[in-house]
Amino acid sequence: MDSLDTKIIEMLQDDGRASNAGIARHVGVSEGTVRRRLKRLIQEDFIRVTAALDPAKMGYASEALIGVQVDPDKVERVAEDLAALKEISWVSVTTGSYDIFAWAAMQTAEKLGIFLRTKIGTIPGVRRTETFVNLSVKKRGYGVTV
Repeated sequence: MDSLDTKIIEMLQDDGRASNAGIARHVGVSEGTVRRRLKRLIQEDFIRVTAALDPAKMGYASEALIGVQVDPDKVERVAEDLAALKEISWVSVTTGSYDIFAWAAMQTAEKLGIFLRTKIGTIPGVRRTETFVNLSVKKRGYGVTV
């Protein structure tokens, strides 16, 4: 990855719908160059093109970060089980007080409580959870800056 790839990625992070022609004009190369670079960046898994929803606008009023403590020999399995749940959009195995953090969005706080008890709480190996409910989101990013 070089500085041209970085410029292309930065433009797409600002506007995911930017056209190849618009990117090419902005960075000073041909549209074909941008098309080839994007194809390579996608094929080599540097970037992934997705549509990111705003949970609040979709009717999910209760978003939460869930810290999960797990039996030491079950961390990977629990992380995989959490990742398989459609209500969870992000899972990370971590160090510190919690073995795993997961991000979930529900329509209501009541549904979040039911989800915690009936889905997360029943996964074998989960010892304890602590849920941090969002009061408001000040920044929603979908990647690292390059």
